[in-house]
Amino acid sequence: MDRDELAAGSWVVAGGRPDAPGEPLNHPLVPASTFLHGDERLYSRADATTGWEAFESVVGGLEGGRATAFSSGMAAVAAVLSTLDVGAVVALPDDAYQGVAMLVDRGAEQGRWTVRRLPTADTDAWVAAVGEVDLAWLESPSNPLLEVADVPTIASSPRRPDSVLVVDNTFATPLNQRPLALGADLVVHSATKFLGGHSDLLAGVVVAPAAGTRDDLAEAVRTSRTLEGATPGTLETFLALRGVRTLALRLGTAQASAAVLAERLSDHEAVTRVRWPGLAEHPGHELAARTMDSFGSMLSLEVAGGAEAADRVCRTVRLVRHATSLGGVETSVERRAALPGQEHLPAGLLRLSVGIEDVEDLWHDLDTALSGTPS
Repeated sequence: MDRDELAAGSWVVAGGRPDAPGEPLNHPLVPASTFLHGDERLYSRADATTGWEAFESVVGGLEGGRATAFSSGMAAVAAVLSTLDVGAVVALPDDAYQGVAMLVDRGAEQGRWTVRRLPTADTDAWVAAVGEVDLAWLESPSNPLLEVADVPTIASSPRRPDSVLVVDNTFATPLNQRPLALGADLVVHSATKFLGGHSDLLAGVVVAPAAGTRDDLAEAVRTSRTLEGATPGTLETFLALRGVRTLALRLGTAQASAAVLAERLSDHEAVTRVRWPGLAEHPGHELAARTMDSFGSMLSLEVAGGAEAADRVCRTVRLVRHATSLGGVETSVERRAALPGQEHLPAGLLRLSVGIEDVEDLWHDLDTALSGTPS
């Protein structure tokens, strides 16, 4: 079936699946590195297996473009950056994901490009930047401060024909935001997170517009994967394809729970601030309501008492998992300022990735940990 025939919730189930009589209902694992001559498929570093192709078909359809799968989210980021010429100018949010910021900063230190850091929510600054820089990298909502960029306005602003606007859509997912349709040139995902959804794989995706638009970028990204060997593993792609089939169900449950938790946490005496785009008190609430179909399942809270109190919450929770990463079926929490390179964040800020557990159980666990009372 074609993507245009189906809603997103149906496409994640039906996209890229086998259709010929006698084929498996879903794509099996094909652990092959090389193939017999006589067909266009020869070697798996250059020629994707059917599992990769199916996963790319699903994600590409969701985003409205052509997807290329990578071995990790950072491999996908590196492939995009590899398209830049020496001396390029890169605009990056001041609240960009730590790994992206470190990779961009390292390139700047090596003299490969120069970097401008801009506040995520400063639309005027971004509108001016996209007309001047070689690559503008947006992340909305941002990680971990959940700031919202005005992607429609920025993406529709005039820019040079050879400049590139990239949107990291990991937090929003293509179910809540489709940057290519808004005018972006590339979309990046850490498929390790929501697309895979089960904390059991590493994978990344870059999505370029449909054929006929920015073909140069699509080809450059795919060539980078081939030459640098950043291909996804067969098992990882199998798991990612299986995981994305339930994206609509998982995300729907998780963001409904996030709404409940955000409201309750904002009234908790041990919490000084909650950051979630769906809260009316959030600075980007009105913009998020205008640009996103829903507000996602990521939120951050600042705990009264700073680092010591926040660390105690991480040690005390029982249902919520104290772990890094995000987007899995389990709810996880982490004090980001405890990590190297993140010391500039509020000391008591906890990033919460809401999963699919019962919301009342989650609330009891968080309330108990924040209140400092035994469960």
